[in-house]
Amino acid sequence: MPHRPDLGPKPRLGYTASVLARVAERRTDAAFLAACVADPRGGAYAVGGELVVMKKTAAGQNPLFSIDEARALAPTAESVFLGLMGDAGRFGIALDPEATKGLKERADLMVIDLRSIAVQGLVEPDHLAPLAEAKALLAWHARHRFCANCGTATKVSQAGWKRECLNCKVEHFPRTDPVVIMLAVDGERCLLGRAGRFVQNMWSCLAGFVEPGETIEEAARRETLEEAGIVCGEVKYFRSQPWPFPMSLMIGCHARATNSNITVDREELEDARWFTRDEVALMFLGQHPEGISIPPPIAIAHHIIRAWVEEGDGVFR
Repeated sequence: MPHRPDLGPKPRLGYTASVLARVAERRTDAAFLAACVADPRGGAYAVGGELVVMKKTAAGQNPLFSIDEARALAPTAESVFLGLMGDAGRFGIALDPEATKGLKERADLMVIDLRSIAVQGLVEPDHLAPLAEAKALLAWHARHRFCANCGTATKVSQAGWKRECLNCKVEHFPRTDPVVIMLAVDGERCLLGRAGRFVQNMWSCLAGFVEPGETIEEAARRETLEEAGIVCGEVKYFRSQPWPFPMSLMIGCHARATNSNITVDREELEDARWFTRDEVALMFLGQHPEGISIPPPIAIAHHIIRAWVEEGDGVFR
């Protein structure tokens, strides 16, 4: 098999390439926000915890409701301004999670988690990035209703992009947790791991949270060493992906391994092993003799691995 097999057109990376203009400068403009809410062209995504509510239509599932429709679905919490689609506002509205589960009984609705929506291609791709934005931001609100400094209940401001403590005057802003996800490479081999939560026979890149005071490169080296006992030298950034489970930024890298003896941290992984480029190409083609697969195209791991299969050492240039 050639080292650069034809894997077909490159798929779109999930939750990226947002078509919304965030217009952050308008988040304190009360008149502008009121006009967006009143505009019949506006729309809202309805999110209840891990679940997204969508309308069933003849053309498929539609996750965009009018603001009044979204608010009528279930008891609501925060409403956040996501940005503009053209001149029309887009919002995320938090529904009560338990009430959202009850909406599964309605024949006119589909209630399902965002990951399944992306994997199964249930909505137009342009909806995925705004849905990820809405889910992550609303998840932050659900977990940060009280001031971390003094414990007082906080107030939402800036159209959902800030919480303020009226007691101690501390301002709280949405957080995104940085995660390195890397493919360690040893010449014509790459290191893949398998976690217990993965679907059967799926292997992927190693990953872990960036710690305080740590660079991306240092985190990639540390996590690879901790999880698999592999020391890495050069680390090359690839690309990133918002990952709203609950609110992370996946920072994709390739790393050069400097040793080859694997020592698996069984608390983190079920197993880790080296695979050749030819073997990994067979995974993409669905032809691996052991039935091993890689993550679907919505996940950045798919794209990190594919880049190495197609480019080899070129990923470090």
